[in-house]
Amino acid sequence: MDSRLTVPGNPVAHPDAVVSGDRWRITVLTPGLLRLEWSESGDFEDRASTFAVNRALPVPDVEVHRSGRRIELSTDCLHLDYDGEPFSPSGLVVTATSAMPDAHTSEWRYGQPADGLGGTARTLDDVDGAVPLGPGVVSRSGIAVIDDSESFLIADGRATARRLGTQDLYLFVRGHDYRAAVADLYAVSGAVPLLPRWALGNWWSRYHPYSADEYLELLDRFDAEHVPLSVAVLDMDWHWVDIDPRFGVGWTGYSWNRDLFPDPPAFLDELHRRGLAVTLNVHPADGVRAFEDAYPQVARDMGVDPASERAVAFDPTDPRFMDSYFRRLHHPLEDEGVDFWWLDWQQGSFSRTPGVDPLWLLNIEHFNDSARRGQLPLTFSRYAGPGSHRYPVGFSGDTHITWDSLAFQPYFTASSSNIGYGWWSHDIGGHWYGSRDDDLTVRWVQLGVFSPIMRLHSTLHPFIRKEPWTFPAQARATIDVFLRLRHRLVPYLHTMNARAAREGVPLVEPMYWADPAATEAYAVPTQFRFGTELVVAPITSPQQEVLGLGSVQAWLPEGVWTDLFTGTRYRGGRQVRLHRPLETLPVLARAGALLPLAGQGDEPVGTTLPEHLELVLAVGADGRFDLVEDDGSTAARTAVTSITWDEATATVVIAPPTGAVDVLPPSRTWSLVVLGVEAGTARSTGKTDVTASPETCGTRFALGEVATADGLRVTLDDLRPFGWARTLEQARQVLDRARIDYNLKRTAYALVESADGPTDAAARLRGLELDREVEAALLELLLAEY
Repeated sequence: MDSRLTVPGNPVAHPDAVVSGDRWRITVLTPGLLRLEWSESGDFEDRASTFAVNRALPVPDVEVHRSGRRIELSTDCLHLDYDGEPFSPSGLVVTATSAMPDAHTSEWRYGQPADGLGGTARTLDDVDGAVPLGPGVVSRSGIAVIDDSESFLIADGRATARRLGTQDLYLFVRGHDYRAAVADLYAVSGAVPLLPRWALGNWWSRYHPYSADEYLELLDRFDAEHVPLSVAVLDMDWHWVDIDPRFGVGWTGYSWNRDLFPDPPAFLDELHRRGLAVTLNVHPADGVRAFEDAYPQVARDMGVDPASERAVAFDPTDPRFMDSYFRRLHHPLEDEGVDFWWLDWQQGSFSRTPGVDPLWLLNIEHFNDSARRGQLPLTFSRYAGPGSHRYPVGFSGDTHITWDSLAFQPYFTASSSNIGYGWWSHDIGGHWYGSRDDDLTVRWVQLGVFSPIMRLHSTLHPFIRKEPWTFPAQARATIDVFLRLRHRLVPYLHTMNARAAREGVPLVEPMYWADPAATEAYAVPTQFRFGTELVVAPITSPQQEVLGLGSVQAWLPEGVWTDLFTGTRYRGGRQVRLHRPLETLPVLARAGALLPLAGQGDEPVGTTLPEHLELVLAVGADGRFDLVEDDGSTAARTAVTSITWDEATATVVIAPPTGAVDVLPPSRTWSLVVLGVEAGTARSTGKTDVTASPETCGTRFALGEVATADGLRVTLDDLRPFGWARTLEQARQVLDRARIDYNLKRTAYALVESADGPTDAAARLRGLELDREVEAALLELLLAEY
């Protein structure tokens, strides 16, 4: 039996990186990462743990000074002072010496909790609002600690508990270079794998006893509504649920419910024909019981007489059972067409081996086993602890359908990057409880579109539904638009997917990663960076009753930021309350941003490499975007198309692609949308007359079809930014929507219309004593660039 319980990397550090005494050992893994061990027996651990799988890193420059038992150790990032005794606050002190935004030194003493910014949590099951977060590797103090003393070890395909009397700490000391701290995490804990491109589209999931015919009718309706999907999730009713009570309950199952799915291979073939990947839900805790199709084989594998009908216990620590578990239960279903598995946590935190968490074993073995068919490995499971980023995608669990739950999810997702866990999948729209609130669902879908994974889901309940056509017209139209947008974003998302795998930078980042010295960056918990080009500030509270708009308090970093949907330009370096109708949310592109989208406008697209690409440009600074596309194989034959914007010459250059150019369509139709521009002309390679058309957010230039290998150069002329007339119209729309006195609306608009520019208009409004929220929404627009 080939063990699937293997982890990447070499866990044995280079001897030159190690400084040790009789019962202590210090390993300098990077200039900003120390491993600190204490062992009562004097035996130290060189096997991989669930967290630390690769300690054979390049030896950094380090100065070591000994004086008797005392040791001092210095790198470019830190200074350690240790007395050689059992770890204590007085005897073990580490100071961050790398550049800090303030003048204060940062010190950590053993036993003190590091001032961490949090990581993530195992699950959001049954949560209404927030949960405590586990540790991360970034801290405002510049020092963070991961205590690896309790994790189990992995060697030779086996899991084993640690020796007693040991301490095993990893100290991350990168100051406020948060990205470097996470890079150190990936160095010692393993890289983030590349996700299949189709995983970045819309997932449909509902806990409901679908039949094959009902499921295909559902997909027909999505097609008719022009709403694209890329992943079909079948919850537990795909297998037998109503079982003979003598076998227990029906949560665990591996045999198709033939009443609902009489021909599973044909059903799965049809899902694949429609371009969908398929995952099935499994709850493995109850083992393999006699009603299962594969029970006789599993029983014989485990030395049980099938005639006895004795259940085969779930034991992930037994290699013989795990071999049968995969070969008899999962591989036959994969051969029928199942692409990956949804490991729905049920088995708790304990196994027959003390200290060994069964969730870790399932995540590791399922992920490794999924690669056996030559595909990009993937699993869909709960977070097991630091190091879990190696086994995406994460399933966060069954949240309550409330505004509090929605408000917590962007913070939770962004903070998870502090422990390197970048691919969360939430139950978008919430799972259960709560009450119907169409605005809440729309806002949750908008967040889902700008989340790592977009998966609609709800519990087994006749009145909890996420199908867009079950909502009234306005909510339905908005949900449809955003679900189509998710698929249009896939070229951008897949480029960020490749960046996460190759450069160790998560798709979603907290705002303070890029601006650690800005106090305001820590005060916007729901706001985040979404890849290299965008900042997202989701609206996570109900609309204001008087104003009729949703709003969010945002902080804009220095520079100019342009709204992706309205084209409004904002001056950065300040806090601002952003107001939006239900149809949009604040998504801001940095100056010089280049955002590649599949297709054009509102047309539905799949997740394959597109033949039509639309490039969205935010002017104001030079920009570059390297579009990464590949053939989807494990070897990832990759083509890179470099796109640049030169502000001085107003020129966009789409360079001929490099790398595996043959994976791309031979020709592509391109269009260019310039945000915040109401008019202009363009000249492109081989075409002097480029058609321009107005958009709500700016101006679109149709560039036509171009041979992919040739590239394209586009020069823009006579660009006219949105002016005062546009601002007046936006102000009129705010007043029109507001539930205030009609004559007061007319007076307010007349003051704005007759003002001598934005600052004069703002001053006049402030004297009118409008409703506070109405005034704030108007001032946002009038002073956007001031």
